[in-house]
Amino acid sequence: MIVRDRGDSWQVVMQTDHADLAAGFARAWRPEVSESLVVATERHDDGWAVWEQAPRIDGDGKPVNFLEVDVRSHLAFYRAGIAAIAEQDQHAGLLVSMHGAGIYRQRYGLDPGLGLARAAEVQDEVDAFVAEQEAKFGGEPGEHRRDYELLQIYDRFSLYFCMRDVEAGEAAEFQGYRFEPVGPWHVRLEPYPFVESPVSFSLTRRVIPKSGGADVLGTEPEVVAVTVEGA
Repeated sequence: MIVRDRGDSWQVVMQTDHADLAAGFARAWRPEVSESLVVATERHDDGWAVWEQAPRIDGDGKPVNFLEVDVRSHLAFYRAGIAAIAEQDQHAGLLVSMHGAGIYRQRYGLDPGLGLARAAEVQDEVDAFVAEQEAKFGGEPGEHRRDYELLQIYDRFSLYFCMRDVEAGEAAEFQGYRFEPVGPWHVRLEPYPFVESPVSFSLTRRVIPKSGGADVLGTEPEVVAVTVEGA
């Protein structure tokens, strides 16, 4: 789950809903990208679907954010997700393997601040997972770097809408792209990678009042329209 503190409530976005938004960006991208990249983007967090059948709540009553999960669980379900995706599309599986390893390698230099809070607790197991994945693609994205970097862009575009306060207006910049707030759930993006401007996408989220206890699955999801325009 991707959890954002809204003051009197928590915004929770399931990883599969985050991935759906990321895939929307991939499909709208120009020049058009390969179907394997779209599949990788849409399914890159499939492993989380198992964990999210019973979302964890911490001792303070807060839903557990994705960066704070038990790392052994993360390694196990990510392995399973990679295997399932590779069965559908080998290149998509390879890209998600790179993505999984890159979570523990700061996206291979693209995101120096990225890291799971509890990774150091099981560092040997993390290192083994990364080595296992890197054996599939030679240790660096290499010839697949363009697709890998695009997957990171789509992931981070979606995470911006999931993690930042886009309702109140919060700017961000990463991998050469800058988001400037225009209004609630409405941003200006530069450089602009889509054909039409503005263009609308959908994000499914849950807003959970802090006063009532964090019943994630018992909270009705709602769909928010996200608008992106060019400069």
